[in-house]
Amino acid sequence: MTQAPTPTADTVRRLVRSLLKESTGRNTGEDGGPDVHPVGEGHEHTWWVGTQQVLRLAPDRDASARRRRELRLRDLVRPHVPVTVPVSVAHGDWAPGLAYTLDTVVPGGTADEHDVSAVGEADLAGLLGGLRAVPVRQAEALGVPRTAPRSLDALRRMAVQAAERLAAADEFDATRLHLTPPGAAQLAAQHGTAVLTHHGLTGEHVVVSADGRVRGVLDWTEAALGDPAEDIAGLAVAVGSPAAVRAATLAGYGPRPCLRGLWLARCDTVLRLAGDLEGRAPGSLPLLRSRLRRAWEPILLERVTEFKDDDETPP
Repeated sequence: MTQAPTPTADTVRRLVRSLLKESTGRNTGEDGGPDVHPVGEGHEHTWWVGTQQVLRLAPDRDASARRRRELRLRDLVRPHVPVTVPVSVAHGDWAPGLAYTLDTVVPGGTADEHDVSAVGEADLAGLLGGLRAVPVRQAEALGVPRTAPRSLDALRRMAVQAAERLAAADEFDATRLHLTPPGAAQLAAQHGTAVLTHHGLTGEHVVVSADGRVRGVLDWTEAALGDPAEDIAGLAVAVGSPAAVRAATLAGYGPRPCLRGLWLARCDTVLRLAGDLEGRAPGSLPLLRSRLRRAWEPILLERVTEFKDDDETPP
């Protein structure tokens, strides 16, 4: 496979100038056009273009395919959800076979920066309910892949070992991971519950305004047809377990998928923090600690220990 070029400020400026020339019919000159700069460290393929647009450059052909699919998927999702889904003002290739999209910026901060209010939780409920309403066949026709539900028991076993290592480093109380094998089996994904999932609801992808409203959801490239608990888990990490479970409950999900999402999030955050401390999966240590704290916030629903066969999702 040919090595993809590394995008530079000059690469981005040339692309932006060509887009401006196409849209206005005028030559902007070497110094024309808006300011461009990377959105942050470690995001060399995502650039701010002025203050109103963001340019995303796919680093390889697989990412390019997901980016092109995302353009069609966002159009499918938009009528079903109450939050903003980004709009692309231009798209094409920035290098041979490598896609780009130039999107309008969704105003607001991130869930890592702002707490979600009660009204914001209703926004998230509308998001989860809207995703469940997207016709599965239409999403599949766009090429959205199906993903098998993860084994919560296998994840639990790995998390137990990681929790012990975190306890030895004085990072976590391993006794808090009290999910038993029968409990994990009881929270297995139910047959026939696959829906469209965003599958990447991290704090940086959930746009929250200063008043706590959820204004938009970014980056739909990892969307999949699968376990709705994955998006509940993502929200638990992004906005905290109580807010995530309240939003999922408002969306019509019962205790089983809510608790499954909770424990997916808890196990994931333990594993990610342990991976960072051990140098296997480096990340932002303060952010990983913050995400672990959010996922492990207590919720009243944890007292539920038995489920009926039909309590997971209403028709």
